[in-house]
Order: sequence, then C-alpha cells, then structure tokens
Amino acid sequence: MTLEGRAALVTGAGRRVGQAIAVGLARAGCDVAVHVHGTPDGGADTAARIGALGRRAAVLAADLADPAAARALADRAAAALGGRLDVLINSAAIMVRQAVEEVSADSWDRTLDLNLRAPFFVTQGALPHLRRARGKVVNLADVAALEPWPAYVPHCVSKAGVVMLTKGLARALAPDITVNAVAPGAVLLPDDWDAGTREHFATTTPLGRLGSPEDVVQAILYLLTADYVTGTVLVVDGGRVIR
Repeated sequence: MTLEGRAALVTGAGRRVGQAIAVGLARAGCDVAVHVHGTPDGGADTAARIGALGRRAAVLAADLADPAAARALADRAAAALGGRLDVLINSAAIMVRQAVEEVSADSWDRTLDLNLRAPFFVTQGALPHLRRARGKVVNLADVAALEPWPAYVPHCVSKAGVVMLTKGLARALAPDITVNAVAPGAVLLPDDWDAGTREHFATTTPLGRLGSPEDVVQAILYLLTADYVTGTVLVVDGGRVIR
C-alpha cells in the first residue's frame, strides 16, 4: 500500500502518541479522522497540524467504552473523509496505576472496555470499508503485554488481549485486510513520573535512552506499507524486554 491520498482513522488522537501517529500519517499523505473523547482541545490541535501539512482532517468525538459508539465510528470517519477508509489505527487506551488490592470491578472494566473491547468493535464497524480498500489495521499494544507490571495488572491483561486480538483478527480477515500491532516501550512516559524514574528507565534500556513517539510512527508506517506482513507484533522498546 502507498499512503498518498489514503483515508485513515486514528483513535485517541488528541494527545501523546495518538496525536503523533495522526500527524505522521498526514505527513505520509493520508487524510485523517481524528478520534477524541476527553481531549477536544487536543483534537483541534491535531487537526490544525494535519491541515498545515496540506491534508484533510475531521475531528470525531466518541466514548469508545460504548460498543455502539465504537462500532459506528468508522462509518462516521468514512463519511467525513469522502466515503472511504483505508487505514485504521486503534490507539485509544488508558493506563491506571493501582495496587492489586485497590482494583475494583469498575476500574477493571474501564481498562478492559477501552483498551481491549473497543478496538474489536471499532474494527468490526470498519470491515466493509477496509474490505473494499484491501485496507490495513494497526493496533497499539504495549510491552506490558509481554512482561508483568505489578502496579498495572489490568493494563497488562488488556494489552496481552490486544496481542491475541491482533492475531485472531489477522487470521479471520486475511487475505483482504492485514492486521498487525506495535508494542511500544518507554517512548512517552506518564506525565506524573519524576526525573529519577525517567533516568532509571533510560539507563536500564539496552539502547541507553528513552524512545519517542516518532519511533512508534516509523513502525506503523512500515506495517502500513508492507504487503506480506500480518498477525505480527512489532516491539519498539529499545530492547527492554530482552534486558
């Protein structure tokens, strides 16, 4: 697939890595539907950056924890982008730090509903468009899918589910649609982590530094332009899972 002139939907595109992905796709030639929920100002900022690159942007608000809203999002994106949808990036997620003893049924459901259930139903809603386009899906997993983090157990479980979701959808949707995932490591740490924690993560990463959202964008662009790759989880972590 070449990306020039393609139509893409990026969920969770109002801030952080999701915003970088949306802008990166625009830089590669895509028009982009920018999904937001809790960051409407961020959505406007993302759209402005896309417009500055000469590409079309549409900001779409939706609570993806609602399966009906998740399923309807792709139709809204296609309508806003001229009736087509070639690329879906499932990026929206939350990451909540909680001791195991503090996890409630509600907090468990909030994490699993957005991080795991929503990508399934957004993808399900996109299938007619993606089949017509022989399109591509990239899910955002996390190295938390591959190693246990004691203070983030629901998050780890949700992202491990994204890995299997990616593999299951890749088999179910082949050969018409490819489905892959990127599992970032320390590319953009939580805002409330202190300088000492950030330095620890940098020095304990085999490549000796933190990553950047652009590292994730590069991995996604590879998966979108590769035609013989599906069901793959591309780890972008500076080597942390092998340390």
